[in-house]
Parts: sequence; C-alpha cells; structure tokens
Amino acid sequence: MSSKLKFFFIIGVFIFISLKYGGDARGVVADFSTSVTTGYLTTVERVKTWTEEYLAQRDAIRILRAHNSELERSALLSIAFAGKLNALLKDHERPPYAPSVKLVQAVSYVNLSNYHRVWLDFEDANQSRIYGLLHQGNTAGIVIFDQGRPLGLLQGDPKSIFSVSVGEDNIPGVAMGNNQYIQVRYIPMWMEPKVGDEVTTSGMDEIFFAGVPVGKVIEVIQEESYQSAVVLPYTQAKAPMYMYVVE
Repeated sequence: MSSKLKFFFIIGVFIFISLKYGGDARGVVADFSTSVTTGYLTTVERVKTWTEEYLAQRDAIRILRAHNSELERSALLSIAFAGKLNALLKDHERPPYAPSVKLVQAVSYVNLSNYHRVWLDFEDANQSRIYGLLHQGNTAGIVIFDQGRPLGLLQGDPKSIFSVSVGEDNIPGVAMGNNQYIQVRYIPMWMEPKVGDEVTTSGMDEIFFAGVPVGKVIEVIQEESYQSAVVLPYTQAKAPMYMYVVE
C-alpha cells in the first residue's frame, strides 16, 4: 500500500470513530486529524523546498564549472600570448611585458548624492600615478588621490578620463564619463567611427594596458573640429564592492 493510501485510510478510520462514538470523540479525533494533516502538508512543503534548493544549487554548480573551464582556457591563451610577446620583445632588446593587477575594496561613497566617486582601500599606492580600475574584465574608472586618500572615479564621472581606440581601425580618442554613458572625444574628422564599434583601451596613457574592453558606440556626433562617440559601457554597476587596479 502506498504512503498516500495509508494516509487516507488512517483519516477514514478517525472519521468512522468520530461518527460512531459521539461529540467528544469527534472533537478529539478532529483535532488529531487536523494535526496529522497539518504535519503532513508541512513535511511535503519542506521536501519540496529542499528539492528546489538542491536543484538550484546543482544548476549553479554546473554553470560555475562551465565558467571556470572558459576562464582556464582564457588564462592558458593569455599565458601563451604573453610568452610569444615577451620573446618578440627580447629579440628587440626591450624589457618583458608583465601586467599586474591588485584587488581593492570600495569603502564608502565620497558623497551620498554622487554614486560615481568612492573611497578605496588601496595600500602601498604611488600617489604620483593615475591607476586604471577593472571590474569583471572591463574598465570601471580610474584612481586618483585626494589629500593622500585613494579616490575611485567611476566611469560615469566627467573626470574619469583615459585614452581609447574605437573599432577595428583603432581610431584614437579620449574617453570621459557622462553619467551612465562614456563620451569619446577628439576623434579626427577624417576617420569614420560607426555605431556598433567596440571601444577598448589604447594603453597610450599608461593608465590601462591596451585592449581592455570599454563598451560599444551607440551614437556618433559631429562637432566643429572633431567627432565624438557616445558609448554604452560594459560595466554598469554604480559602485562594485571589489575591483582590480592596474599596477
């Protein structure tokens, strides 16, 4: 006999007893049957919740394993590329290329009305430098110093400025924050940036190394003596808790 049939058989027995032996018995049996029913339904709900949580965790683990495999592949490709690059630099008697990044933490907003400026926990920093900020492999802003404290200017801040390249032709420009967008200015008039072009760092200002993804062009504006491109950045978070600094 299945568990469901046993359950309904027991309930039937209690109902029979209650009908046969009067009001007092009916009250006792009713209370007991209610407790049994409530307990059964609670157990079913707990089992259902546990099953859903287990399945969700299993799917999350599967996704994380896939991401980890992709990251491992990217890391191997990067190592191979760095080896080839450094061999080429050695042939030309140039120092090896060894980019370095460091994890930093956003401590607080500088001002609660401005979500584009955050104080950072960044130890052993060179206060004479401007650093690039990365989040999930994309640009997130820059780091400057205000009265000796490391200040993160996220990409929406108008003073978050760094050099970039636009499109496959590596059109030069200067990226400046504009709230939820980035504006790439000083693009030469004879060049042809297009909507949909990918924008990456050029590395010419030594804030970022070259090739870090910034975003995609959504509009091209003709100015008097140059062109500008409006860019939707890949990093949309207002203030990520943790970011990387390009050292």
